[in-house]
Amino acid sequence: MEASLSLLEEHLSCPVCCDIFNNPVVLKCSHSFCEECLQKCCKDMEIFLCPVCRKECSTGDPSQSLALKSLCESFQRGSEKEKGSQDTCQLHGETLKLFCLNDKQPICVVCHTSKKHKGHDCCPIEEALPDLKSEIKAPLQNKLKKMTAAKLDNENWAEHLMVQGQLGEEQIRGVFKKFYQFLEEEEAARIAALKKEQQLKYEVMRERVEKLTENISMLSETIGVIKKDMETDDITFLQNYKAILIRANCTPPETAANAEMGPGAFIDMAKHVGCLTFKVWDSLIKIVDYNPVTMDPNTVSTKLILTDDLTTVTCCEEKQSLPDNPERFHVGVLGSEGFNKGKHFWDVEVGDSDNWSLGIAKESIVRKKPVKLDPQSGLWSIRYINGKYKAGVKSSTEIKVDERPQVIRVCLDCDKGVVTFCDPVKSTTLYTFKDRFTEKLFPYFSTGSIKSPLRLCKRPLTKVTVN
Repeated sequence: MEASLSLLEEHLSCPVCCDIFNNPVVLKCSHSFCEECLQKCCKDMEIFLCPVCRKECSTGDPSQSLALKSLCESFQRGSEKEKGSQDTCQLHGETLKLFCLNDKQPICVVCHTSKKHKGHDCCPIEEALPDLKSEIKAPLQNKLKKMTAAKLDNENWAEHLMVQGQLGEEQIRGVFKKFYQFLEEEEAARIAALKKEQQLKYEVMRERVEKLTENISMLSETIGVIKKDMETDDITFLQNYKAILIRANCTPPETAANAEMGPGAFIDMAKHVGCLTFKVWDSLIKIVDYNPVTMDPNTVSTKLILTDDLTTVTCCEEKQSLPDNPERFHVGVLGSEGFNKGKHFWDVEVGDSDNWSLGIAKESIVRKKPVKLDPQSGLWSIRYINGKYKAGVKSSTEIKVDERPQVIRVCLDCDKGVVTFCDPVKSTTLYTFKDRFTEKLFPYFSTGSIKSPLRLCKRPLTKVTVN
């Protein structure tokens, strides 16, 4: 019905003012306009054109459209009547004065006493309006408040992400700068060694050449003298033969030996450039830090601080401003890599810390609130607090330790379901858990000490020595 009225209103509207026709007139081209609208359109035109079809029309008095005028007046009266009927009950013709809270609709006094609304909670429309508007407005305002807070959180997270990227870039550049410096120094050292050997052996060669040049000069002089003695007559030559022979035998005895090349005269190229890439890599291992486990900064709780290399965690006095992302722990920090098969171990330097916890946690462990340090919570751990070592089980079993260890080794065998804590220096086992693991496991670290951090120990790389 509403669609039909809307369509009818469209056909009864003036194309100039877009309102219902007022004193409609019709041109020869059959297009209709309000009389006043048409006068305004043709006011400044020398040749009048229809505003709709742009055909030339006479500027004389346009024809009045009485039928269209009557139709427009009837339509306006119907619209006013319909508007007035909105405040009237369609069933009883009474004014709508009450609002049924059960059916969420306005009703009249007769409706209130009818069977349909019997027993329903009703109130005057004037009283219902503030509560109803508030009922709609309050949730929207609450949603707006939450969205605004979420927008602020996302802005803070975006800023944190940018800081992470900048810090990561600086660390990457720092590591490669260290490599570049090492490679430059290694290159310079190897070229220097090559040049040194080249210079030493060149000096030997040059001395040999100088000695040979000197000997050649002496020999040439002797040959010249002997040649003159040989050019005399035969009797004189024979009389001087013995002396000439002695002079001929006085040439440098080492001349023949100097003409031969001794061993090791040239540069040992195999030593300097043979398998060079591997030799450089072998030397590079000496400056490489290797940790089998690193900590994940996206899981660290707000009371802990990680070093830039993600291997050391310390407790802080004031909470850090960190995004509350789903991975973040309420207490502690996880390793960056999880395990679901094979054997793994890592060493943690606890030093003189008086409050720490170490172990492994399952991936689905609760992260947003404190959890018990036991397998039921998904945490297999031991802790040191108040001078005592305790295993994370229901009864908080105390572990007897003869000498306080400085390093704790955590050993995980995913396939056999075994977690062992031991002192690698004394080769003693502190505690062993046996369980069945059904999901990925992550190293777990926590500390309550401000002065003494927990530090992951570096592990030496296996190196192949090349002579």
